[in-house]
Amino acid sequence: MKLLTSYLLSGAALPLLAGCAHSSQKEKAVTPNEKPNVIYLIADDLGIGDLSCYGATRVSTPHIDSLAAQGMQFTNAYTTSSTSTPSRFGLLTGMYPWRQENTGIAPGNSELIIDTACVTLADMFKAEGYATGVVGKWHLGLGPKGGTDFNGQIRPNTQDIGFDYEFVIPATVDRVPCVFVENGRVVGLDANDPITVSYEHKVGDWPTGEENPELVKMKPSQGHNNTIINGIPRIGWMTGGKSALWVDEDIADVITNKAKAFITSHKDEPFFLYMGTQDVHVPRVPHPRFAGKSGLGPRGDVILQLDWTVGEIMHTLDSLGIADNTLFVFCSDNGPVIDDGYQDQALELLNGHKPMLDYRGGKYSAYEAGTRTPFLVRWPARVKPGKQEALFSMVDVYASLANLLGHELPQGTAPDSRNQLETLLGTDTIGCNYVVQQNVNNTLSIIQGDWKYIEPSDAPAIEFWTKMELGNNPDVQLYNLQADPAEKQNVAAEHPDKVKALAGLLDKIKSGKTE
Repeated sequence: MKLLTSYLLSGAALPLLAGCAHSSQKEKAVTPNEKPNVIYLIADDLGIGDLSCYGATRVSTPHIDSLAAQGMQFTNAYTTSSTSTPSRFGLLTGMYPWRQENTGIAPGNSELIIDTACVTLADMFKAEGYATGVVGKWHLGLGPKGGTDFNGQIRPNTQDIGFDYEFVIPATVDRVPCVFVENGRVVGLDANDPITVSYEHKVGDWPTGEENPELVKMKPSQGHNNTIINGIPRIGWMTGGKSALWVDEDIADVITNKAKAFITSHKDEPFFLYMGTQDVHVPRVPHPRFAGKSGLGPRGDVILQLDWTVGEIMHTLDSLGIADNTLFVFCSDNGPVIDDGYQDQALELLNGHKPMLDYRGGKYSAYEAGTRTPFLVRWPARVKPGKQEALFSMVDVYASLANLLGHELPQGTAPDSRNQLETLLGTDTIGCNYVVQQNVNNTLSIIQGDWKYIEPSDAPAIEFWTKMELGNNPDVQLYNLQADPAEKQNVAAEHPDKVKALAGLLDKIKSGKTE
């Protein structure tokens, strides 16, 4: 039985560790008439240095900059994980993903990873009378254990974990199947052309990047040499479903229009929209409106496309007159990666652009650029514009929003999420006592104050695919982030007491014991 299910069915909650800071100005729960709409827009593989509001000079993101100027811009916000599936899992469940065994990077035909017994963030909003929707990248699996059958009604789906409406990309766009799923059914599927998907062996007779490299329009740099869809070789093998295949250049438009339609249809009632963009994940295939416009190659072009998406959502809220009472959160699922499997000249065309800013690592990594994310919060009715330097973790979004709505969480629900509403809304400038992170190998690190401890690991030091430095080391690592934000100097030997204290705290968190 999966860990999450056992926590819930036993009725036992993980004890939460004490020590979250609070300011003297207390945030109050909203009244029923004040319930804000909530949009949580999570970009993919976007770096904290990819936005001009965070200092980028080689690419301009005016719509996201406007969102930042009108709201609270965080500089010390973190995801739970440096890869997609676990990061999203932590947000929606309020539980550290490393507590559950199957939260690695999910294949495109994965079972639904969040157990239907889990009371998710969407369930919480639904219980408070919200209309709930998920649009865009999902990457948390669909269907029962054993794999997804895409040829009929897919159950369980996101509607079984709190969402009224779904329009999703099952996994990532570099993985098959290359189709959209709406309310449990593949969009546009011809029943006479059923879909078959495998991540173990080739199925059908569709060309692959390995067998037919002359047919590809985007060459792989590593992997990504299985079934070719729209001239792009993917991870995994697929056949069938030709009428349902997406067009890569149109994905941003399709997702954005679905999100706008959801907002418009629920403008007269409180709604929660969880929106995941494909941008800026590989394969980076911008719409012709953006292709060649950034000067940084396809990766820069899809940053412009992402900025357009944010602008479209903001314009929709403005045109409907609901922007003032909409809590709009924008962030990324993990840190940036340059070459993630395709020859798109992302590295060659950086031209001085620094997606990681001056932080070490990136996607997959235990170092800062792996989990330190751009994080913006706009709510004109309650949030004063400004910079927020307080320590914050996305795992705490769940309990914070529950507190905002005055919603009492059942025992065992969101066991690792702490109420950090004051930090989220900017009235507390200290933040939580600690942040825990994991890298792709499940190596854990913890930040407390100026200090970051990375536990010892015998896992590989370099990710073979991207050549990313993972932060794994058989020796203990300790960094003073205030003095050394780039994590260049491991000072564990000079501060054994700090190592002991942080290692002990991390052990308590792992076991669920109180501090």
